[in-house]
Amino acid sequence: MERQIGDLAHALDESEALAQRFVGKQPAVFLDYDGTLTPIRGRPQDAVISDKMRESVRRLAERVPVVVVSGRDRQVLQELMGLDNLIVAGDHGFDIWSPTGVSIQREEGASFEGLLREVEAKLHAALANMPGALLEPKKRSVAAHFRLVPQEQRPRVKKIVDAILSEHPQELKVTPGKMVFEIQPKLDWDKGKAVLYLLKALDLDRDDVVPVYLGDDITDEDAFRALAGRGIGIFVGSANDPETTGRTTAADYVLNTIGEVEQFLNRLAALDAAKGKPTPPG
Repeated sequence: MERQIGDLAHALDESEALAQRFVGKQPAVFLDYDGTLTPIRGRPQDAVISDKMRESVRRLAERVPVVVVSGRDRQVLQELMGLDNLIVAGDHGFDIWSPTGVSIQREEGASFEGLLREVEAKLHAALANMPGALLEPKKRSVAAHFRLVPQEQRPRVKKIVDAILSEHPQELKVTPGKMVFEIQPKLDWDKGKAVLYLLKALDLDRDDVVPVYLGDDITDEDAFRALAGRGIGIFVGSANDPETTGRTTAADYVLNTIGEVEQFLNRLAALDAAKGKPTPPG
């Protein structure tokens, strides 16, 4: 069931109820990057995780399975995180990598790389004179950012993206996000399916595991829906944010700021520390 963001209970205010969910069970934590671990910036390269947040993620990953699931290019994401012990699902789950040796190197959409590079070149040419437009090439997708584009010119970005995508209706799709259009392979694959796949691959698809997913973007809704009834979905953002006005979500709880995400991760690590360190997956 989807609700208005303003109707969600605040995760930090529900610490006791959430703690009860983990009695006799182990959390498995899935984290988006931009807008969740670091504020969204006008230029993607400026969204660098803080040292405090990195330490919070590192500390939690020592105690429970932690996976970063992001629209970012997987290798770029690994460089930004600066942590070697994390499983990373980049390109909205199209490119998954593990440092543990567990066999989860699933690379959905590998056959689309050549076509995506062609589309990237066309977008680059078409948006060259568009002030503020930014292209983010990735291994399995291309992102056209328009956060810095003047308001009156933003509809042109959509027209350009739609026109180029209309040449490949059977191969590619466009997924809208926060001030971005994501051009992806037209496959039945998203963040939600990536999370379910990882739970099985890491032997975490068990009754004694509670999946927890934190995210802020439209694409994170696939993960919230995938975990409905079995896990915990936490939307990151404020109902007062113009970018979320009128938006509904399948999440169960809300955290309003990046700072609150950090607090939540620290509490989760402390809660698990009180129970004793779990056996790592794989």
